[in-house]
Amino acid sequence: MKRLGITEEDQALAEAVARFASEALAPQARAIDEQERSAACHVPQLAALGLMGMNLPERWGGPGVSPTALLLALVEVARACASTSSMIGAHYLGTDAVLLGGNDEQRARYLPKAASGEWLAGFALTEPRGGSHPADLRTRAVREGEHYRIDGVKHFISNAAEAQFLVVFAKTDPAAGARGVSAFIVETDSPGLCLSSPEKLMGIRGGHAHELAFESVLVPAANRLGEEGTGFKTAMKVLDNSRLDVAATSLGIAEAALAAAVQWARERQIGGDPLASKQGIQWMLADMKLRLEASWGLALQAMALRGAGLPFSQQSAMAKLHASEMVGFVTDTALQIHGGYGFTRELPLERYVRDARILRIYEGSSEVQRNIIARGLLG
Repeated sequence: MKRLGITEEDQALAEAVARFASEALAPQARAIDEQERSAACHVPQLAALGLMGMNLPERWGGPGVSPTALLLALVEVARACASTSSMIGAHYLGTDAVLLGGNDEQRARYLPKAASGEWLAGFALTEPRGGSHPADLRTRAVREGEHYRIDGVKHFISNAAEAQFLVVFAKTDPAAGARGVSAFIVETDSPGLCLSSPEKLMGIRGGHAHELAFESVLVPAANRLGEEGTGFKTAMKVLDNSRLDVAATSLGIAEAALAAAVQWARERQIGGDPLASKQGIQWMLADMKLRLEASWGLALQAMALRGAGLPFSQQSAMAKLHASEMVGFVTDTALQIHGGYGFTRELPLERYVRDARILRIYEGSSEVQRNIIARGLLG
């Protein structure tokens, strides 16, 4: 569906990604889910299409597309395979942190390789006790000459097993709260970095998440992003971007679920009539479409502000909140329209429901998004 405000160039890119996703990602989505295979298997193909660096300017190896094009591309990936969209989103978290918080030497070293697919990135912020309060970090980074020694534990870190580098957030000044957080680029072959087995996840099973233990990991001081104490600000800027990646994943899953429900309603016969002839079903489909289009509007508005270089934190929170809650409704309603068939694993409806559930939690829970929106209103 073409929408106002989307350029022909952005639309053409989205259509190219849609073709690729339909041919290369969708046929493997079920196997990736059931076998819990890492979606990182798709990185070479994704990189060839420019998707691994789509968040980056041309100077640092990206294709230099608009934020709206990035949104459209991620929607098409998620429509075919939400695990793959999640893996890309985690990669963007790491590369956005280097782009927004790093210096040119760091950008030149890490970003072109990330954009080419040679290196995969990750983002290590969440901790077992941190949850949705990232300023309350327990991981410590202590300066020792030209290095920092990092000790602590991170949890639910996507891409950790496949990534070549992570952006890790740690306290350099434990008494300073959020102002004591610093960010570091940590290469994953660093001695002392220990990785757990992948978590057993309910959905997005191909987006592997791990616990990481940092046991006296030495990181060059040159790998610190920005000055000491600026890590929390960098993390918040990155999360503004990544919430729109979550909104895109929500839109993609919802588009797939709605399309499946419409097709089923047309083809399923009840008493000799198509299910679509029932007014109750029509109203369910109408409510799904209404909420989906509202989420599109919020996401495109936020992306337009981001592309114009204007503040978009509140709009990003609204887009993420609405889309992640919308996709829960749309996938559940689509499964309901399918009846008992939707509850089987022969159809993708139950996978859509499982994949959608995490979107209300990561990159800031729905409750956190409401806090952000309220702060914007109250000042």
